[in-house]
Amino acid sequence: MAKQLLSEPTPAAYAGVEHYAVRHRGDDGGTLAHLVLGYAHLQDHDYQKATKELKLASARGGELADYSDYFLAESVGGSGDQQQAANALKLFVQKHPDSLFRRQADLMRAAALVSIGQSQDALHLLETMRDGRPDVELALGRAYVAAGQPQEAVSIWNRIYTEMPTSAEAPQASAELAKLAARGLVVTPTLEQRQTRADLLMKSRRYEDAATEYRAILDSIRSDAGQSASGGQQRELQVKLAGALYHTHHLDEAKSLLESLAEGQDEIEAQRLYYLHEIARSKDDGDKERELVSRLMQKFPASPWLQDALLSASNMYMLRPDYNNAIEYYSAQYKLFPEGRFSPYSHWKAAWMNLRAGNRAEAERLMEEQIAMYPAGQEVPPALYWRARLAEEDGDRDRAGEYYTFILRRFSHYYYADLARERLRFHFDTSKHDPLLDKIPPDSQPARESFEAPADDLRVARARLLSNAALFDFAIRELQAEPDKLYARAEIARIYMDEDRTQLAIEALKRAVPGYFAQDIPEIPQWAWDILFPKPYWSDLTRYARANGLDPYLVASLIRQESEFNPTAVSRQNAWGLMQILPSNGKRLAKELKIRHFNQEQLTNPTTNLAMGTRYFKHMIDDFGGQVEYALAAYNAGSDRVKNWKGQGQYRDIYEFVESIPFTETREYVEAIMRNATVYRLLYSGETRTARVDVADRKQNR
Repeated sequence: MAKQLLSEPTPAAYAGVEHYAVRHRGDDGGTLAHLVLGYAHLQDHDYQKATKELKLASARGGELADYSDYFLAESVGGSGDQQQAANALKLFVQKHPDSLFRRQADLMRAAALVSIGQSQDALHLLETMRDGRPDVELALGRAYVAAGQPQEAVSIWNRIYTEMPTSAEAPQASAELAKLAARGLVVTPTLEQRQTRADLLMKSRRYEDAATEYRAILDSIRSDAGQSASGGQQRELQVKLAGALYHTHHLDEAKSLLESLAEGQDEIEAQRLYYLHEIARSKDDGDKERELVSRLMQKFPASPWLQDALLSASNMYMLRPDYNNAIEYYSAQYKLFPEGRFSPYSHWKAAWMNLRAGNRAEAERLMEEQIAMYPAGQEVPPALYWRARLAEEDGDRDRAGEYYTFILRRFSHYYYADLARERLRFHFDTSKHDPLLDKIPPDSQPARESFEAPADDLRVARARLLSNAALFDFAIRELQAEPDKLYARAEIARIYMDEDRTQLAIEALKRAVPGYFAQDIPEIPQWAWDILFPKPYWSDLTRYARANGLDPYLVASLIRQESEFNPTAVSRQNAWGLMQILPSNGKRLAKELKIRHFNQEQLTNPTTNLAMGTRYFKHMIDDFGGQVEYALAAYNAGSDRVKNWKGQGQYRDIYEFVESIPFTETREYVEAIMRNATVYRLLYSGETRTARVDVADRKQNR
């Protein structure tokens, strides 16, 4: 009833909860009902009714007394009685020391004090709260204006606007500064502050805004509008403007600006060369690109801009494919920056490109070096698997068998565990041991019992009460107050599932247990697996999957990867619904399925989307001769690209093709769907054997 009321506050919905409150007057259920009614009226801005219900909830106190008191003060203030609101909040923190509303209550009280002319009291309160966060700073500036000290407010609001440009308060601070400017006050931030704002916008990838800021600063310097800068500072601003222009695809303008600048000897010159390199790559000017990388390597061998340029160049040559040049640049990347953030990836790519180029011995050496140098990296499973494959081809079954077995034990439900399980069909000497494997850190995943909340955890208890009242966002806030507790983070996922927000539930639990693929099925509670691998719309999913000759678990895995079961998802590429169908494909499929009067909104209907998506996926599988991996790659990157990749030399098997997919997103997409389909089957098809038991059985048989 509460969920219905808060989503659709109709008279009938109100009446249902009111009836419940009357029937449960005097017990906790009634108190919760009054709280819900008060909050619903508060959202409707019906402050009189909200105040009445919240007073009833507040009178009984209980576990959620702080919610009743806070919402009551908010309702009283909303009705215009700021004095009463200030009085109501005066002792809030003392009364509710553990409440998540402590900060908001003080901010609300400060605003009420300002509105009734008690600005000095508001200033005192806000000054004691200062912690650098923009909400308090914004309120403090308003209190200073009310107290007749606008210049203090200018300093504070300029700091928000320039040093916290992506905060929700930054536009508000800008608006407040404009009001003071209209009164004749000088509110212009300093050159350093303006550059800080532009740099932070650039760092946040708000490139259009950053370009606007850099351009405005340079214009003000040129016009000498109260701004002055050294030649070096102007040059830095010009290079950064060019970088913002590059990221907003104004390549010619960026190139012209960068080439107009004289060469330098500092990091700004390294940055200038990097952006010129990226523009040359974008324009497919290979000679210029190589020249610029060479200059960066000669002049700035330790610069992070060189690190970025080498990765960019490496990936470009991999895409072409030009294996020799790709190997050269990937190798330079990890040799020059062995501890760099791209080095594990670059080292693995160098190993793989050597294998594809036919340099087998070098590939084997680099694969072993990968494990030794980056034993905790995400490239270890493929390095182990492919080194085992090469050992198997060389007749070294002992090494191959040990590596396959290690993958199955340490990386139980990774993509490579499936591949290892298929290969492990031969006898090998289990007494032999390669010490290289000892470098790989052991699995450090949480114990099963850490998923369950202890009975005395008050945050969890409060969150469950709030969930019962359909106050889901507040329930999640309670649990987020315990970020170090796995059970609290897992409870967030359960709340999202109760709220029918499957996508958010999956994402929450994946963040809580990022290494869940390394764990065996019994090590995580079944309810957690059910969230990680849910089965919404299962009846329609299985019906349409089987009608098209598809494995329902594969389809579920594809949907999990595409939309995480969000039926209204729309991608940046304008793909819609569960299976992310383009409207153009939807129109064609509608004719094929005889769906009349098709429009793209129908793609958000789960049944329609599943009917179309399964048919479309079936066509793709058929187009690629029944090979699922090709079809999945095409589903993500397009059929033409997959056909091009297939033609780039010979492959041992489909798994070598998958490893060779040059788009990281597409390669990981294919691997994830194949891996997840296996987990779906393991969880729900009745198959009970796990990877680790399977390995143990095999070893006993030997």
